[in-house]
Amino acid sequence: QVQLVESGGGLVQPGGSLTLDCAASGTIGRIDAMGWYRQAPGAQRELVADISSGGITNYADSVKGRFTISRDNAKKTVYLQMNNLKPEDTAVYYCNVNLVLLGRVLSRNYWGQGTQVTVSS
Repeated sequence: QVQLVESGGGLVQPGGSLTLDCAASGTIGRIDAMGWYRQAPGAQRELVADISSGGITNYADSVKGRFTISRDNAKKTVYLQMNNLKPEDTAVYYCNVNLVLLGRVLSRNYWGQGTQVTVSS
């Protein structure tokens, strides 16, 4: 019923930039919070940034000032602009969306398939 399709990952040198995007599709009535998580090898999945339906943003301390999360409600898409990337940013990045299916009332949580970001010289 719902698909989250991510794109934009890849290999980048330290100090470089990448933009991730995640588009939601399906029988969607309303999208609430949208966010990005990441998981490095051997580590737990952690929140990178999220954005409410009203545009309020929240960032992990490790990415503040370097990453920017935004959303386009008409396109049902969330973006993550990543600047000044560091090797420690290397991880699989996952899109996460809270939404209400068309005709339903309760919000449900969905995950994207993940996209690899590798920061290395």
